[in-house]
Amino acid sequence: MARYTGSSCKLCRREGTKLFLKGARCNSDKCAFEKRPFIPGEHGTAKGFKKRLSDYGIHLREKQKVRRIYGVLESQFRKYFKMSAKKSGVTGENLLQFLERRLDNIVYRMGFAPSRKSARQIVRHGHILVNEHKVNIPSFLIKPDDEILIKEGSRQMPLIQEAMEAATEVENYEWFEVDKDNFKGKILSIPTREQIQLDIDERLIVEYYSK
Repeated sequence: MARYTGSSCKLCRREGTKLFLKGARCNSDKCAFEKRPFIPGEHGTAKGFKKRLSDYGIHLREKQKVRRIYGVLESQFRKYFKMSAKKSGVTGENLLQFLERRLDNIVYRMGFAPSRKSARQIVRHGHILVNEHKVNIPSFLIKPDDEILIKEGSRQMPLIQEAMEAATEVENYEWFEVDKDNFKGKILSIPTREQIQLDIDERLIVEYYSK
């Protein structure tokens, strides 16, 4: 299955909520979801049209929403679920922790990229060091005490510079710390469910795969 290359805004409209896939644009007047907060397609603008979802549809939409937030393929998402089910603890929380520990997500969370999609590109192009070693795998799972560093030769990239200037929520995360002056961050712990600030119901995802 190929990675989705269509309009990111259509994904937000399909899920009925902002997925923040385009960085600062999602918080501006240019946001397509703000202009057209209805599902894409010929029936999306029909007066009074509201599709009623079955239980299966509710579970599916929640799974799709989370998968699209993190930008992972179905096969990858299913793999994370299987890993989460085998691990001790709450399966839904384990799943979110695996997704949060992806290197592309960490680069985005630390404010080094405006979106997870941009973070994947930055990682793939070799601009990120983990514990002083280059890692170009977006799905690489970080662990406590890992240090994330922007390569010295990449620090003047406009994409990175603009993202760091616009990042305002970095200090809200307690499970990592960021040193903007030195273009680096450090993982302090695995995030708890309360520290993963996403409005989702992971129990619906567990029920979807458990059927």
